[in-house]
Amino acid sequence: MEATTLFVGMDVHKDSISLSVLEGSHREARPTVTLRNQPTELKRLFGRLRKEGVVRACYEAGSCGYEVQRLLASMKIDCDVIAPSLIPVRAGDRVKTDRRDAEKLARLFRAGELTSIRVPSEAEEALRDLVRCREDVREDVLRERDRLLKFLLRHGHAFSGKKNWSRAHWSWLRAIRFDQPTAQTVFVEYLARLEGTLGRLKALDQEIVAAADREPYKAAVGRLRCLRGIDTLSAVILVAEICDFHRFEHPRELMAFVGLVPSEKSSGAKQRRGGITKTGNGHARRVLVEAAWHYRRPPRRSPTIQARWQGQPRLVVDHAWKAQERLHRRFFRLTGRGKSSQVAVVAVARELCGFVWAATTQSAA
Repeated sequence: MEATTLFVGMDVHKDSISLSVLEGSHREARPTVTLRNQPTELKRLFGRLRKEGVVRACYEAGSCGYEVQRLLASMKIDCDVIAPSLIPVRAGDRVKTDRRDAEKLARLFRAGELTSIRVPSEAEEALRDLVRCREDVREDVLRERDRLLKFLLRHGHAFSGKKNWSRAHWSWLRAIRFDQPTAQTVFVEYLARLEGTLGRLKALDQEIVAAADREPYKAAVGRLRCLRGIDTLSAVILVAEICDFHRFEHPRELMAFVGLVPSEKSSGAKQRRGGITKTGNGHARRVLVEAAWHYRRPPRRSPTIQARWQGQPRLVVDHAWKAQERLHRRFFRLTGRGKSSQVAVVAVARELCGFVWAATTQSAA
């Protein structure tokens, strides 16, 4: 006799979880259960469900992370984490409650209409948190620099040198004194906060460099650094955000994952293509677009890039050189046809994404 399959949809919150259970092909769901978001209660409930048949559960990706999925995986229960932006929405359905969300997830999960995301391992999630923490601190640096300069400008202090935040600019900053003790206190506070944040940023950069030199990331980071515009930090961000490049069977899948494919709204004989979709992983997309600006310059085997090529597979090195030649031509072909630099760079970033996929998935030679 074939075992019954129970499809469980969960609406997960910080304090509570609402569960809806659909049994096999039965149309009606069981009454929705709400319990505290505690491991003991989840284990007790799913332990009872597992006695009734095969259990398959799902919930939306969100701020509660992957702890529920990992708990159920430890119990040998399949649990998918669903991409929220790809959940079908019924037109006119404007009533949203925890119960309805759980029932909707269970129903669509049973029908195979949901798209699951790849759940990172705890080590992969820790590396992702590290690089995102670094991005947050970098944003803090920009805000604190702006705050300090605007404060000085209000009080008539403007740097006359060539470049802000150069050695000369820092010497000028440290020589400033205010007649009013209160203004001097504010200035010292702003300057100290900036210096402290820069110290945190430097410490995080050192931690990222150390992580890049450890397995299992060392090989992928080394290959990615062969490409122009991608150094250690950019390579680690791509590795942390994408994790397993081999899960994409074709480079176009990776391009879609980072939102670098054009949107389209075509019908019949009419074809309408718009800007890029900007769906998926925005952190990886930003890194690729920033790297794409480097391909404005002519191809060149600089000492820096040759040092990165040392010890890497010959196939990857040849691929990196081909990327320099092709993407440089691509940029100037587009700008020569009247496209703006920004549009051309995004197109180059899309093709660079294909080279990234090839560099990380092709066999060493």
